[in-house]
Amino acid sequence: MTAPAPLRLAMVGGGQDAFIGNVHRMAARLDGHYTLVAGALSSTPEKALASGLALGLSPERSYPSYTALIEGELARPEDERVQVVSIVTPNHMHHPVALACLQAGFHVICDKPLTHTAEQARELARAAEQAGVVFAVTYNYSGYPLVRQARELVQQGELGEIRKVIVEYHQGWLATQVSEADNKQAGWRTDPARSGPAGALGDIGTHAEQLVSFVTGLELESVLAELSTFVPGRALDDDATVLLRFQGGAKGILTVSQIEIGRENDLRLSVFGTLGSLHWQQENPNVLLLDRLDQPRVQLTRGGPGLGTAAQRVTRLPAGHPEAFLEAFATIYTAAAEHIRAGTGSEPPVYPTVVDGLRGVQFVEAVIQSQQEGGWTRVSTP
Repeated sequence: MTAPAPLRLAMVGGGQDAFIGNVHRMAARLDGHYTLVAGALSSTPEKALASGLALGLSPERSYPSYTALIEGELARPEDERVQVVSIVTPNHMHHPVALACLQAGFHVICDKPLTHTAEQARELARAAEQAGVVFAVTYNYSGYPLVRQARELVQQGELGEIRKVIVEYHQGWLATQVSEADNKQAGWRTDPARSGPAGALGDIGTHAEQLVSFVTGLELESVLAELSTFVPGRALDDDATVLLRFQGGAKGILTVSQIEIGRENDLRLSVFGTLGSLHWQQENPNVLLLDRLDQPRVQLTRGGPGLGTAAQRVTRLPAGHPEAFLEAFATIYTAAAEHIRAGTGSEPPVYPTVVDGLRGVQFVEAVIQSQQEGGWTRVSTP
């Protein structure tokens, strides 16, 4: 059997000096499922062209805007035009770009948080369903093999009934006021017009929420939140503590911060059940700790013995060879490619979809409401 031809990929955003755009491009290339053939890589036409040329795109497919990209690609024969659009813009552009791409019939892979509002996210979910296309959201931490292993252990009942979840995501890169001239990423992430109504909560809190949902399968029922802005003059939160209540009675704590000096990308998850618990850290992602009631601790390693099929399926390297951030992103790109080739009517592989993106925006809205009203707030379900 011959390997299928790579899917033709376009990218919106992610031009010169954009960290996340390069991450997405490397992830898309890793397993050989995509070829980048077009892009609208910047909101500035001159920079968009220069970025495209630097990546080897032809000038006629280095578009000055996403609308020009859609128009130009639709004018091409079907066997030449792009099939998938990756959206790596600042948050405020996710909704208009994704909606236009869906209406044009393109599959979409979009960075998180999905949109500014739940209504926008619902509109994208409806549009994706109507178009019959794949819509993946790059909650990349769900792509780690040992996160998949943790999910499988919960599903198999190894922890018993879940009682408590603790998820922490702590960084220190915004501990002081940072101008956009000094750091482009800080500029738009602290600007409500581009980032949306949440700062650290939207940027990394949505990752933390999705990690809990992915591993445990629990549905949030309500939240009690305290959002803080420690840096003077900052318009959005840079620290948050959220108490969680889940359907069925489990409880949880979610903390996120971007002002903790010395923290780099410290995402941690602990899940406690009636029969055991598990513990995972993103900065040491190839190890999962499993504690069973009245038994010695078990340390599971990526590629090592004792792993289930979920972890093995997304493991690329032998044990002892670190596999982490880029590979986790690539797992989502690969799953989306598999679903596109199989058809949306097929049983989908495991990856975060537009519905997970909607869930994240609903979580953000509930947390903000709780902060404003000073009490427990019910979380809507997709």
